[in-house]
Amino acid sequence: MMKFEKMIILNVIILLILVGGGFGVYAYFNNSTNYLSTDNASIAGQPVSIVAPASGKLTNWNGNVGSSFSKDQQIGTILSSGTGTAANTNIPVNIPTNGTVVQNNAVSDSFVAAGTPLATAYDMKNLWVTANIDETAISDVTSNQDVDIYVDAFPDTPLKGKVDSIGLASAGTFSLLPASNTTSNYTKVTQEIPVKIIIEDTKGLHLVPGMNVTVKIHK
Repeated sequence: MMKFEKMIILNVIILLILVGGGFGVYAYFNNSTNYLSTDNASIAGQPVSIVAPASGKLTNWNGNVGSSFSKDQQIGTILSSGTGTAANTNIPVNIPTNGTVVQNNAVSDSFVAAGTPLATAYDMKNLWVTANIDETAISDVTSNQDVDIYVDAFPDTPLKGKVDSIGLASAGTFSLLPASNTTSNYTKVTQEIPVKIIIEDTKGLHLVPGMNVTVKIHK
């Protein structure tokens, strides 16, 4: 009787393993067939550089990190020395587009030269996802495909998006140290093509550029 019970338990265990393995194989097949997934993705946006329009003393600077401004709004003033009617002219420092300051390089009341980067801003209402897709799989990506977006910082709130555009050059093309194949031991490396994905609804999440993301593109 004991031997019979052991056989039953063994058969049940084997059955559970087979069923679990079957579900695993099905999930893998379903995912690879219907989706193109990658975790080589991040929140992105267009950085806006705010530079000094002239040389002089930086005054009335309001470019603190987190401060938001509208297009062409004044963010500071440069007191530019000159002669005659141009003496001590106040030149406004304006932000060229809507944006929130994310990096402040300026020191109020310091001297700055024309063209000096003072701050960097992003339009937080115009962020997207950049996903780097292997060149061997890029043929599976087309504009307007549905995308499931999972932001690492908010794992319980998946977002929806759509493929907007596919890059016309690999990510490595713009590297500061591009790959070279001048040596005899060159190894071919699979290149990655950046794909821009529009976020349809942020669901009120506090997204910022650079956040890690995993995407599943519907084939």
